[in-house]
Amino acid sequence: MAKRKQYDDDDGRVIAKMNVEGMPWYSPNSSSSTEENEGAGHTSASNDLSKKEEFYIFVGAMKAGCVVAALFGIAMLIVILFFIPK
Repeated sequence: MAKRKQYDDDDGRVIAKMNVEGMPWYSPNSSSSTEENEGAGHTSASNDLSKKEEFYIFVGAMKAGCVVAALFGIAMLIVILFFIPK
């Protein structure tokens, strides 16, 4: 069997766990609660936001959606104008 390469910058942390249910290599006994608590510090931020912050997030998302819709509309208008015979 070949020797595995040793990388100098590898500190042994797991960035993304690949033990996903449904995959052929899934092993239900391999993960423990301590492994799941370690990692990138994922927390649910939905309870940490005030109503004002939620409103600003909603308004920002609506603005972004309107910009995308306007760009698609302008592109469609340009395409239609090119197809009209003169």
